[in-house]
This record gives sequence, structure tokens and C-alpha cells, in this order.
Amino acid sequence: MRVPAHSVCTAIRDDIVSGVFGRGARLTEEQLARRYGVSRVPVREALRTLESEGFVVTRRHAGAHVAEPTEQEAADLLDVRTLLEPLGAARAAQRRTDAHLKVLRGLVRLGQERARSGQGEDLRSLGAWFHETLAQASGSPPLTALLTQLRHKIAWMYAVEPAARPMEAWAEHGAIVDAVARGDAERARALTALHVERSLPLHRPRRPERTRVRVPQHVVNIAGPRN
Repeated sequence: MRVPAHSVCTAIRDDIVSGVFGRGARLTEEQLARRYGVSRVPVREALRTLESEGFVVTRRHAGAHVAEPTEQEAADLLDVRTLLEPLGAARAAQRRTDAHLKVLRGLVRLGQERARSGQGEDLRSLGAWFHETLAQASGSPPLTALLTQLRHKIAWMYAVEPAARPMEAWAEHGAIVDAVARGDAERARALTALHVERSLPLHRPRRPERTRVRVPQHVVNIAGPRN
């Protein structure tokens, strides 16, 4: 069975974001094919995709390497987020489906329950799921793809501290969903902009890590893309 390039791309991206491949690390087709148990063809395609996303750079006579973003490039990611996420929320207010709304309300309910009971270990994944669903509710595949790529890059460049008052953060999520449910695009935009702005101080730049690949092979999930 031929493994889809998008599955290989997801596996390599996850390893870059988690620091398995440190910034500046060389990425050879042979090494990656062996690690993920695939042929070099999907690896080649995946590297091209990751280069277009900014995770990989190809150097003349040196091949592919993990990118090494500057501090300014990392800061720009947060600036772009402050522009795109409010836009996505405004579009969601105009285009969301009942299914999107049901998932968003369910996530807010779960988030508030976890925050109230002090189960902070679940809040980060619930928050990511919330913002991913909000982006999908925009009804714009290009915007959703940009926001997904942006979340990956921010996770790569920054460590995010837990919110000091998680109940307040989830109350903000709830207010955004209420605005989306009413179709109030401008309020959804404004509330999301405020929510993003309040989260910025929680971001701490990650220190570049050296590559730390230890496992000779990593099985690629061929069920489909997770983005």
C-alpha cells in the first residue's frame, strides 16, 4: 500500500514541532524513509510541502534542513494570529453550521467543567480543539488552512503557559460562541481579538534544540490527515 504524502508530511511536521528534529537539522530522504517505514517518493513530496509551509529550507549543495526562524519571524506569527483569528470568528458567525455550533458549545461546556474542577491537563487540548473548530466554522478552506498552519508554527516556536484564571478564558470562549450563534460577526471578531490579545503574554519563545532522533523507525498513520 502506498502511504499518502500528507500522512508522511504530518509525521515529519509533528517531529519538527516536538523538537525531534531540531532547527537546522539535516533531513535526508533516505533517513526519513527509513524512520517512517515508507519509500522516498512520499518523503520527497512531503518535504516540498513543508518547505512551502516554512518548516523546511532547501540549501544548494546541502539538501533539506529544518528551518531556523529568526526572533522577528517568530514574533510575526503572533501578529498574524491577531489578524486572522478574529477574521475567522467573524466568518464563522456568518457561515457556521448547526453541527459546528453543537461542537463549539460542547467544548465550552467541557472546558468550563474541567477548569472548575481544576483538571488543567485537559484544557490545552480542549482549547486547541475549540480554535480548530472555530476556524472550520468559517466556511473558508484557505483561511482554515492558514490558521491550522499558524497553530503548528506557534506551537513550534513558543511554549504556552497555562492561563492563571482558566474559568475566565473559557467564559471568553463561551461569549465568542454566543456571538457566532447569533450571527453577530462584528461582536465575534471583537471578542476573539480581545481573547487573542489576552493570551499573548502567556507565550514564551522556545529555545532551539539539537536534533534528538533516537528511534530508528516511526510508523506513519495512513488513516488520513489530522489537520
